Amino acid sequence: MYTLGVRSKSRLKGVHPDLVKVVERAINITTVDFTVLEGVRDPLRQKKLVEAGASQTMNSRHIPGADGFAKAVDLGAWADDEVRWDWPLYHKIAAAMKEAAKQVGVPIEWGGDWRTFKDGPHFQLPKKEYP
Repeated sequence: MYTLGVRSKSRLKGVHPDLVKVVERAINITTVDFTVLEGVRDPLRQKKLVEAGASQTMNSRHIPGADGFAKAVDLGAWADDEVRWDWPLYHKIAAAMKEAAKQVGVPIEWGGDWRTFKDGPHFQLPKKEYP
């Protein structure tokens, strides 16, 4: 069983409490350790990511909404003391996140399920339920 480190917990500050619940449950049931890479993002950082091709929208769920909360997190697979980018690891993290979401009753979306611009580290609350 894995736990969230101090850095991961600090990166969850400002993220919607429902998504935090999912991440906190997922770390307890995942078969692949993970770290929180990013939660809240300001518009300037988002602009830089769009310019670099790492994101395709300025309407990122990482940018806090009217309620003051970000509704997205990026998780990184943690293996051999480093973040790994191998897609099979992200499928395992996604399985844990989806199961955790079911267990705590919070809907989530995984960027790896998107038809275009697949984003394995990205998890977000759906806009329909969390405008």
